[in-house]
Amino acid sequence: MIGKMKELNMGYKRNFVKFLLTSEALEFGDFTLKSGRKSPYMINTGRFDSGDSLSKLGCFYAKAIYEKMELGVIPKDISVIFGSAYKGIPLAAAASMAMSAAFDLDIGYCFNRKEAKDHGEGGLLVGRAPKPGGHVLVIDDVMTAGTALRETAAILAAQAPEAIIAGSVIAVDRMERGTGQLSAVAQTQYEMGFPVFSIVDMEETIAELKEIRGETETISLPTQEQIAAIERHLLTYSG
Repeated sequence: MIGKMKELNMGYKRNFVKFLLTSEALEFGDFTLKSGRKSPYMINTGRFDSGDSLSKLGCFYAKAIYEKMELGVIPKDISVIFGSAYKGIPLAAAASMAMSAAFDLDIGYCFNRKEAKDHGEGGLLVGRAPKPGGHVLVIDDVMTAGTALRETAAILAAQAPEAIIAGSVIAVDRMERGTGQLSAVAQTQYEMGFPVFSIVDMEETIAELKEIRGETETISLPTQEQIAAIERHLLTYSG
């Protein structure tokens, strides 16, 4: 884990875009999003399906989280990283492990069940339960309209009403409008009152894709036409 983090420290945003490409988590084609919009690309974190790729992904999340702690965007005393079922579960665990290994910060992780358990330990939450007054960081892959984050906030409000959501970290900010004229991230931040940040946003991703195309590396790169299609999509739907 430490070795992986050292590899990421230099230009971690570019390395993350390369990681998305080599893992085939950044897919190009014709996709219909949950919002109903057509998109020439998709971020599929389900591609991180091995111990090595999940470990690297955790390191990227940890790097972004620690950077925001150092900048004062989120508090340094985050006690729990919360991932909602199902995709958020491995993300929360991987980020928690990486924060311990790389930055010596022992942050718990927690996730919800889809249905409350009525036997054994019972309840809806699994892992380190958020404590009253404790700061919680919500983790997810991509934000399209902010619906998933609102649902997660509602779960936490019901199950741990005195815990404080200090922020949310996502892998990629698509930078698209939500239900209004603001981007989904900006609108969610305004409505919910806490920061939402990403490892990379799509403007950064596009810039890195163009730079990577100029490098001589064995990576399956998108064509110039595919990059141009992403730029047009962002121009159409940006908030």
